[in-house]
Amino acid sequence: MLNQLKKLFQSLHETSSKEELDFNTALAALLVEVMRADGKLQQSEFDKIAELLKTRCELPEAQVNILIEEAQQLVEQAVDMYSFAKQVNNHTSDIERIEVIELLWHVAYADGELDSHEDHIIRKIAGLFYVAHADFIAAKLRAQP
Repeated sequence: MLNQLKKLFQSLHETSSKEELDFNTALAALLVEVMRADGKLQQSEFDKIAELLKTRCELPEAQVNILIEEAQQLVEQAVDMYSFAKQVNNHTSDIERIEVIELLWHVAYADGELDSHEDHIIRKIAGLFYVAHADFIAAKLRAQP
Protein backbone atom coordinates (compact mmCIF):
# COMPACT_ATOMS: atom_id res chain seq x y z
CA MET A 1 0.00 0.00 0.00
CA LEU A 2 2.80 2.40 0.89
CA ASN A 3 4.53 1.68 -2.44
CA GLN A 4 1.33 2.46 -4.32
CA LEU A 5 1.08 5.83 -2.58
CA LYS A 6 4.70 6.59 -3.44
CA LYS A 7 4.05 5.76 -7.09
CA LEU A 8 0.94 7.93 -7.09
CA PHE A 9 2.80 10.93 -5.64
CA GLN A 10 5.70 10.44 -8.06
CA SER A 11 3.36 10.30 -11.04
CA LEU A 12 1.54 13.44 -9.84
CA HIS A 13 4.85 15.23 -9.41
CA GLU A 14 6.05 14.17 -12.88
CA THR A 15 2.75 15.25 -14.44
CA SER A 16 2.79 18.65 -12.76
CA SER A 17 6.41 19.30 -13.73
CA LYS A 18 5.71 18.37 -17.36
CA GLU A 19 2.71 20.71 -17.45
CA GLU A 20 4.59 23.62 -15.89
CA LEU A 21 4.32 26.78 -17.92
CA ASP A 22 7.31 28.46 -19.42
CA PHE A 23 7.97 32.13 -18.69
CA ASN A 24 6.77 33.47 -22.06
CA THR A 25 3.46 31.62 -21.81
CA ALA A 26 2.91 32.81 -18.24
CA LEU A 27 3.69 36.40 -19.22
CA ALA A 28 1.38 36.18 -22.25
CA ALA A 29 -1.39 34.78 -20.03
CA LEU A 30 -1.10 37.71 -17.62
CA LEU A 31 -1.19 40.17 -20.51
CA VAL A 32 -4.29 38.41 -21.86
CA GLU A 33 -5.89 38.58 -18.38
CA VAL A 34 -5.59 42.36 -18.50
CA MET A 35 -6.93 42.49 -22.06
CA ARG A 36 -9.99 40.45 -21.06
CA ALA A 37 -10.60 42.31 -17.78
CA ASP A 38 -12.98 44.93 -19.19
CA GLY A 39 -15.02 42.36 -21.11
CA LYS A 40 -14.02 43.84 -24.47
CA LEU A 41 -11.39 42.19 -26.63
CA GLN A 42 -10.09 45.08 -28.69
CA GLN A 43 -7.65 44.85 -31.55
CA SER A 44 -5.51 47.65 -30.11
CA GLU A 45 -4.93 45.60 -26.93
CA PHE A 46 -4.20 42.45 -28.92
CA ASP A 47 -1.72 44.40 -31.05
CA LYS A 48 -0.05 45.81 -27.93
CA ILE A 49 0.37 42.31 -26.47
CA ALA A 50 1.89 41.08 -29.73
CA GLU A 51 4.25 44.06 -29.85
CA LEU A 52 5.35 43.56 -26.23
CA LEU A 53 5.98 39.85 -26.71
CA LYS A 54 7.95 40.48 -29.91
CA THR A 55 10.16 43.17 -28.41
CA ARG A 56 10.53 42.02 -24.80
CA CYS A 57 10.71 38.26 -25.37
CA GLU A 58 12.41 38.59 -28.77
CA LEU A 59 9.99 36.23 -30.48
CA PRO A 60 9.11 36.04 -34.19
CA GLU A 61 5.62 37.15 -35.17
CA ALA A 62 4.39 33.63 -36.03
CA GLN A 63 5.44 32.35 -32.62
CA VAL A 64 3.84 35.36 -30.91
CA ASN A 65 0.47 34.62 -32.50
CA ILE A 66 0.63 30.98 -31.41
CA LEU A 67 1.68 32.05 -27.91
CA ILE A 68 -1.24 34.48 -27.59
CA GLU A 69 -3.72 31.82 -28.73
CA GLU A 70 -2.31 29.35 -26.21
CA ALA A 71 -2.42 32.01 -23.48
CA GLN A 72 -6.05 32.80 -24.26
CA GLN A 73 -6.97 29.12 -23.90
CA LEU A 74 -5.06 28.84 -20.63
CA VAL A 75 -6.73 31.95 -19.23
CA GLU A 76 -10.18 30.62 -20.14
CA GLN A 77 -9.44 27.35 -18.31
CA ALA A 78 -7.66 28.91 -15.33
CA VAL A 79 -9.35 29.25 -11.97
CA ASP A 80 -6.97 32.01 -10.88
CA MET A 81 -3.78 33.77 -11.91
CA TYR A 82 -1.53 32.20 -9.29
CA SER A 83 0.20 29.68 -11.59
CA PHE A 84 0.99 32.41 -14.12
CA ALA A 85 2.28 34.79 -11.45
CA LYS A 86 4.29 32.03 -9.77
CA GLN A 87 6.12 31.27 -13.01
CA VAL A 88 6.96 34.93 -13.54
CA ASN A 89 8.06 35.26 -9.89
CA ASN A 90 10.35 32.26 -10.26
CA HIS A 91 12.16 33.73 -13.26
CA THR A 92 12.41 37.44 -12.45
CA SER A 93 13.97 39.82 -9.97
CA ASP A 94 12.06 42.48 -8.04
CA ILE A 95 12.93 45.10 -10.65
CA GLU A 96 11.89 42.84 -13.52
CA ARG A 97 8.53 42.19 -11.86
CA ILE A 98 7.95 45.93 -11.67
CA GLU A 99 8.74 46.09 -15.39
CA VAL A 100 6.15 43.34 -16.00
CA ILE A 101 3.59 45.44 -14.10
CA GLU A 102 4.44 48.33 -16.42
CA LEU A 103 3.83 46.05 -19.43
CA LEU A 104 0.42 45.18 -18.00
CA TRP A 105 -0.37 48.89 -17.74
CA HIS A 106 0.61 49.37 -21.38
CA VAL A 107 -2.00 46.76 -22.35
CA ALA A 108 -4.62 48.44 -20.16
CA TYR A 109 -3.96 51.81 -21.79
CA ALA A 110 -3.77 50.40 -25.34
CA ASP A 111 -7.43 51.15 -26.11
CA GLY A 112 -7.15 54.75 -24.90
CA GLU A 113 -9.03 54.31 -21.64
CA LEU A 114 -8.39 52.63 -18.32
CA ASP A 115 -11.24 50.46 -17.08
CA SER A 116 -11.66 49.85 -13.34
CA HIS A 117 -11.58 46.09 -13.98
CA GLU A 118 -8.19 46.40 -15.67
CA ASP A 119 -6.92 48.42 -12.72
CA HIS A 120 -8.22 45.76 -10.34
CA ILE A 121 -6.57 42.87 -12.21
CA ILE A 122 -3.22 44.63 -12.37
CA ARG A 123 -3.49 45.44 -8.66
CA LYS A 124 -4.10 41.73 -7.92
CA ILE A 125 -1.15 40.67 -10.06
CA ALA A 126 1.07 43.25 -8.35
CA GLY A 127 0.06 41.68 -5.04
CA LEU A 128 1.01 38.23 -6.33
CA PHE A 129 4.36 39.69 -7.42
CA TYR A 130 4.91 41.33 -4.01
CA VAL A 131 5.34 44.71 -5.70
CA ALA A 132 5.19 47.67 -3.32
CA HIS A 133 2.37 50.15 -3.84
CA ALA A 134 4.82 52.97 -4.66
CA ASP A 135 6.38 50.84 -7.41
CA PHE A 136 2.91 49.88 -8.66
CA ILE A 137 1.96 53.56 -9.01
CA ALA A 138 5.31 54.50 -10.58
CA ALA A 139 4.85 51.76 -13.21
CA LYS A 140 1.33 53.04 -13.90
CA LEU A 141 2.57 56.60 -14.38
CA ARG A 142 5.40 55.50 -16.72
CA ALA A 143 2.91 53.59 -18.88
CA GLN A 144 0.38 56.41 -19.23
CA PRO A 145 0.11 57.71 -22.79
